[in-house]
Amino acid sequence: MNTLGVVGGIVQPVVIVAGAPLLVGVMRQVRARLEGRAGAGVWQPWRDLRKLFGKERITPRGTSEVFRIAPLVLVATTLVVTVVAPFVTTASAINPVADLFAVVALLALGAVALALAGLDTGTAFGGMGSSREVTILALVEPTLLVAIFALSVRVGSTNLGAIVSSTLDDPARVISPVSLLAAVALIVVIVAETGRLPVDNPSTHLELTMVHEAMVLEYAGPDLALVELASAMRLSVFLGLLANLFLPWGIATSAAPLAVLIGVLALVIKVGVLGVVLAAGEVFLAKLRLFRVPELLAGSFLLALLSVAASFFLA
Repeated sequence: MNTLGVVGGIVQPVVIVAGAPLLVGVMRQVRARLEGRAGAGVWQPWRDLRKLFGKERITPRGTSEVFRIAPLVLVATTLVVTVVAPFVTTASAINPVADLFAVVALLALGAVALALAGLDTGTAFGGMGSSREVTILALVEPTLLVAIFALSVRVGSTNLGAIVSSTLDDPARVISPVSLLAAVALIVVIVAETGRLPVDNPSTHLELTMVHEAMVLEYAGPDLALVELASAMRLSVFLGLLANLFLPWGIATSAAPLAVLIGVLALVIKVGVLGVVLAAGEVFLAKLRLFRVPELLAGSFLLALLSVAASFFLA
């Protein structure tokens, strides 16, 4: 642990927690404008969270502790990732946890906790959403691991900070076949993992199509606020990883205040641009049939495998 890692461990969670709902608001506003609507404004997610946190906590009858602690696990695991992963600084506050396998395991743990909570309610919708979520998770996590592992082969380390630093030292790697294949695979993973179109529609409550919303239908008040905040944070985390693994310029390599400020601004701009592009793309996409989603994710896994093969043959 060094000074840069400590600074990153303090600044990154603050930036992501504060900015994640705002990112969701910006994406909703972009979709609204492109669809010819006025939109509720970029601050609406924060207003919704404030309202939910002020309500009474209600727990469905018959649920166990799994249902009650799942939102806390979801928020906690995502918060740990914001502390250790390279978003604003290349160094990590807890370097061993900044490993590729540890970060992916933490993100998967949060998703599994929410899926178990959906099952714990005993409702048809909760079970249906959990089943679909676990199916998608089983296809997404290997792709995420393999795609980032392809980037780590040439570095000789699975530490995310080392991968980002290596790209900073050799910018030509960004346009290599390894990076391009891994980037496309990661984009598909992010769309599926965060429940965006064409895999899932974040604004629907149609029983036959919803995945994430089906698992959280029984949540209300502060618990629902935690779930919504964690979902927004996970979206920011995935977009931040995508941005810094392939376009790391601007990330702080020293603990100087100006370097850290530039790192924060670079993260905000890159994640904001990616969020706007994702939201704009959703306007022109239709949701895939559920049974076609595995085909899309299998294609992304194949791209990740090709990226690994290219990393060995083109090294």
